[in-house]
Amino acid sequence: QRQSVESGGGSVQSGGSLRLSCVASGYGISANCMTWFRQVPGKEREGVAAINGAGGTRYTDSVKGRFTISRDTIKNTLYLQMNSLKPEDTAVYYCAATVSRYYCPFHADEYNAWGQGTQVTVSS
Repeated sequence: QRQSVESGGGSVQSGGSLRLSCVASGYGISANCMTWFRQVPGKEREGVAAINGAGGTRYTDSVKGRFTISRDTIKNTLYLQMNSLKPEDTAVYYCAATVSRYYCPFHADEYNAWGQGTQVTVSS
């Protein structure tokens, strides 16, 4: 069974940093496109950062230069290093996998193996 477990969220002040982790089970993260999404109440899940099977990455414009997605294939763990956090980054963050290895859309409907999410709160 494909599962993901996120951790690392918390409350920080504007300008602070957090590192999120996502431990995958039932599938290998290097065989799938892995993406971090975030969601605030009343809005759809937004794709934030993705890494494909070849290690290529992409980011949504609002986090470019501040967030870095990475993975440890030995630990089968995905990471999101978030620096220079802003109040608008406040959300529940989720990791998810597609069945595609190289195609990494920012459309939540194309993903599965969702975790329970981890809350990130940034205060001004």
